[in-house]
Amino acid sequence: MARIAKLPARLVGTLTLGVLAACSEQGSPQPPTAGDAAPAASAATVFSGARLIVGDGNVIDNATFTVGSDNRFGIVGATAAVTVPAGATTVDLSGLTVMPAIVDTHTHLSRDRAGLMADLKHRAYFGVSAAMSLGQDNTDDAYAMRREVIPGHALYRMAGRGFTAPEPGRTEIPYWITTQEEGRAGVREQAARGVDIIKVWVDDRNGQYPKLAPELYTAVIDEAHKAGLRTTAHEYYLADAKALVRAGIDAFAHGVRDMDVDDELIALLKERPNFVIVPNLPDRGVAQDMSWLNGHLPPEQVATLQAAATDRPEAQAFFAIQARNLARVSREGVKIALGTDGNVPWGAHLEMADMVASGMTPAEVVIASTRNAAEFMQLTDAGTVAPGKDASFIVLEANPLDDITNTRRIRDVYLRGEHIDRSSYD
Repeated sequence: MARIAKLPARLVGTLTLGVLAACSEQGSPQPPTAGDAAPAASAATVFSGARLIVGDGNVIDNATFTVGSDNRFGIVGATAAVTVPAGATTVDLSGLTVMPAIVDTHTHLSRDRAGLMADLKHRAYFGVSAAMSLGQDNTDDAYAMRREVIPGHALYRMAGRGFTAPEPGRTEIPYWITTQEEGRAGVREQAARGVDIIKVWVDDRNGQYPKLAPELYTAVIDEAHKAGLRTTAHEYYLADAKALVRAGIDAFAHGVRDMDVDDELIALLKERPNFVIVPNLPDRGVAQDMSWLNGHLPPEQVATLQAAATDRPEAQAFFAIQARNLARVSREGVKIALGTDGNVPWGAHLEMADMVASGMTPAEVVIASTRNAAEFMQLTDAGTVAPGKDASFIVLEANPLDDITNTRRIRDVYLRGEHIDRSSYD
């Protein structure tokens, strides 16, 4: 079967991010930011009354939590069971739902500082607190920004330059390696530059190029582990997935895409309890209502996205393979984390709906998109609403456990205790 590209709705945004319109959030009050002056009796802000989706599978109805002057969660619990600080600023969230901010483990972001700043700001707008760019970044700006904490922006992590066999005509940012020593030397260089993970591509690009040979990616994986770095693979074929697991790869940046996974791969994965699959599902190939982006993006951009969201049987068949595979590995207990590929700031909300369409429950998808994704990116202060963690959370007008598309009904976003200005996308 021919490969189907991702939904145009996910790609058109990359072409038009420079055409950004002001968008008003109607009826959304502006709670005080953590930096506002607090009463003398307490520097905490108390949020109460919401249904709280903790991010680890637990839900607290009518919850109360506090955010301190350090921009971290303090008290977290049922309203009836907690005592809030006297004199604290209070925010009433009755009738609303709170969940941790989303973490996106697979993107391809801009490489210059101005572009990256825009990408990370736009992700904050849609409730994403952190994003990792995988394997096509080799600029000083990209390496410098991976540890910056920029107010109002998502955090940035990156894989630097990935590793692949020579692919003439394609970007030269990844290392094109033909020997084990080239691979090992590249890993050492990336480790010295402080990347977060090492990526390999093992794919013939639909028969266009030779695949990266097992002895080469095995050397890359081995050298990365010696440097204390984990590894992830862009893979396509089931046979390569098995070989990569045997070679010690730590994660897949995509699900298997050529056929249904089998018992042998499941057994290999079960031997690796910390293994992570980021499914990065393709275009579902079904008509979708993109009107939820009205008021956020220019009308002409929403119209283009809507025109692309049509029924396409070939895309449906390609999606079905990966949907079955995601359902199987999730059912078997393999750890799943969210990733969107590309550079669409609202893509996480599309991906979450696709994951549910594949057979995961909304609760499982929320965990994959928060706690699991944060753990995969080694963000120890993110992913759940828990005492001591960074106060990064989304206030929603409806419960995503009832309907995963309710993650799109954002009233407010807080990143690291800061209330994000969503009065304009740009």
